[in-house]
Amino acid sequence: MAYESINPADGKTLKIFEVWDDRQIEPALEQAADAALQWSETPLSERCDGIRRVAKVLRSRTEDLARIMTLEMGKLIKESCAEVEKCAWACDYYAGHAAQFLADEPIATDAANSYVAYQPLGTVLAVMPWNFPLWQVFRFAVPALTGGNTGVLKHASNVPQCALAIEQVFRDAHLPEGVFRTLMISAKQVSKVIADPRIHAVTLTGSESAGKKVAACAGENLKKTVLELGGSDAFIVLEDANLEETVNNAVASRFLNAGQSCIAAKRFIVIDRIADEFVKQFKDRVEKLTMGDPLDETTTLAPMARIDLRDELHQQVMASIKHGAVVVTGCEPHAGPGAFYPASIMDHVKDGMPAYHEELFGPVASVIRVRDEHDALRIANGSRFGLGGSIWTTDIKRGEALARRVQAGAVFINGMVKSDPRLPFGGVKASGYGRELSYHGLHEFLNVKTIWIK
Repeated sequence: MAYESINPADGKTLKIFEVWDDRQIEPALEQAADAALQWSETPLSERCDGIRRVAKVLRSRTEDLARIMTLEMGKLIKESCAEVEKCAWACDYYAGHAAQFLADEPIATDAANSYVAYQPLGTVLAVMPWNFPLWQVFRFAVPALTGGNTGVLKHASNVPQCALAIEQVFRDAHLPEGVFRTLMISAKQVSKVIADPRIHAVTLTGSESAGKKVAACAGENLKKTVLELGGSDAFIVLEDANLEETVNNAVASRFLNAGQSCIAAKRFIVIDRIADEFVKQFKDRVEKLTMGDPLDETTTLAPMARIDLRDELHQQVMASIKHGAVVVTGCEPHAGPGAFYPASIMDHVKDGMPAYHEELFGPVASVIRVRDEHDALRIANGSRFGLGGSIWTTDIKRGEALARRVQAGAVFINGMVKSDPRLPFGGVKASGYGRELSYHGLHEFLNVKTIWIK
């Protein structure tokens, strides 16, 4: 069995990597376990210095790392460069705030002295997806390592070069050997790694089905888990929204990363009074996006990551049209090599269609027309997902009141949903549980220890 790195822009194989067997997994896990003992006892100031060095290595290799991402999963080169910088930003953020986040917390009790101490658990296994090949990994690894844990990575099978490049970044930042390791293993081998006593916690970003399997295995072995799963984010447009600003953000939120983002806007829930004008302006902007070589700075719509993913998306689109969705633009796969799918919009999406209930993980927007904000809230919360959502209105108090009622891990008012090291990130319902980023994410993989002194 092998990992195959394929360029989604032309379908050509870049490299092939053999999947590890048990003889290769064993020393990597042992190394991570040994490093965990040393790293947890390393003074916090030294750990933070190491994380700062990681940021420097990332910035020094921006072009090389960005090119690997673009070649391997197809994202626009400018988006890849921004992703590298975001990873470096996360390093700077945690290195600068770790002393505050990890400080003992005094608690007044009947003791002479009592407090909460935050201590590392050990080694964290991360099962990560391909859509943000660096950021998804660094947003787990940076807080986990800053907190004194070590990390091992099982990356998506279509981004093996990214997986190995990430490990090299930590090595070249001169962190102790084994603090971060990439495991070149298959999905079938994950359960065995989870069960290994040298693994103390698991984090996964991926599909619902993968999340259920990992959670079941981790539960059986009593391992802490954090799951960030799918999303079908609502983009609620109220009748008083600034349409030009709203449409600009609608395009960015839906078609960034070729629409392959868990927190991309997917369901555009628009008050009927302004729906015609919204769709008109949305169509005009979307049709200006141009497919092409993602290494070309002038390209504005990247290919999807794999042909099979494009075909699955098109099946969802066709099933929705069959049940009455109206094609506004696009909705036909691009002829020729590569995993290209045009920027597409479907209008009059209704209950019973895949585009209404399922996550469309690609460059397709679904417009759902509603009577009023109460109808919009009902539909937004009617999804089994609850990752993010946004509300567009010039009445901030109205937007904030509505945001508090939306069932999601994050709701942005007049802004595109995004991850930010300063803010907790995660979902509810079928979008998973637990939080990444901010001090909340740092504390997920720490022992919250009570110390009581008479």
